[in-house]
Amino acid sequence: MKVVAITGASSGIGREAAKLFAAKGWQVYNLSRRPANMAGVIDIATDVTAEADIAQAMEQIRAASGRLDLLINSAGYGISGAIEFTDLKDAQRQFDVNFFGTFSCIKAAMPLLRESQGRIICISSAAAVFAIPFQSFYSATKAAINILVSALVNEVKPFKVSACALQLGDVKTEFTGSRVKAHAGDDVYGGAIGRSVAVMEKDEQSGMAPEKIAARIFAIASKKKVKPLYTVGAMYKLFVFLNKLLPHSFVNFIVGKMYVK
Repeated sequence: MKVVAITGASSGIGREAAKLFAAKGWQVYNLSRRPANMAGVIDIATDVTAEADIAQAMEQIRAASGRLDLLINSAGYGISGAIEFTDLKDAQRQFDVNFFGTFSCIKAAMPLLRESQGRIICISSAAAVFAIPFQSFYSATKAAINILVSALVNEVKPFKVSACALQLGDVKTEFTGSRVKAHAGDDVYGGAIGRSVAVMEKDEQSGMAPEKIAARIFAIASKKKVKPLYTVGAMYKLFVFLNKLLPHSFVNFIVGKMYVK
C-alpha cells in the first residue's frame, strides 16, 4: 500500500485530496491542527510552524507504515490588506505557515522520500505569477514556493525523488472565509482595499470545485515523470501563457484594473 502525507487535509483542497487518495487505496495521513475525521485517514495533530510536531509526525508515519511515497503540502491561508498598513507580525505569520511550513515539511519528509524514491507536490497559486493588489504577502509566499520547488527538483533528482508545484486559480473552498482581512487604512485608499477583497471573494466562490483539483493532484501523483510547475484550469493556463508573451508592465496594469476599482 502506498502512503501519502497531506498537510491541511482537514478542509478544502487537502480534504478532498485525502478523500480521493483513500478511495484509491492509499494510506492517508492528515497532518493538520484539526482532525479530518474521515474513513481511511489517520489524523496526526501537526502545526506546520512547529518543527517538533512535524518531526514527530514523520516518526509516527515511519513507525506505523514504514514508508512515505508522497508528500502533499496543502496547508495555508491568506491575508489581505495594504502593504503600508500590514503589521510585520501578520506578514511573518503568513510566511511562517505558507512558505516555511512547506519548507519544514519537505525537510522532515526527505529521509523517507529518499528511501521510497517518492514525490513532493506543493500547492501554489496563479497569484505567484500575477501579484494581486492588497494580497501581496499571499502572492509572495506562493512565488517563493515556486522558486523553492524549482531548486528542489534539481537537488533531489540524484535520489530519484521528484517534486512539483501546482499553480491554482480560484477554488471554491473555506479558504475565502478563513482569510485574515485587514481593512486598516481603507479610508486612506478610498475604499479600494474593501472593493479589492470583495472581487477576490466573488471570484473564489465562483471558482473551480476542490474535487477537480484533487483529481488533478492524483493524476500528477500517478505520473511516471512530472514537470516542476503545473497550472490548473484552462483559463489560468491561458493567463500564464499570455504573461510570458506580454510586457510585465502591461500585465501588471491589467491586474490593477481588475482588482483596484
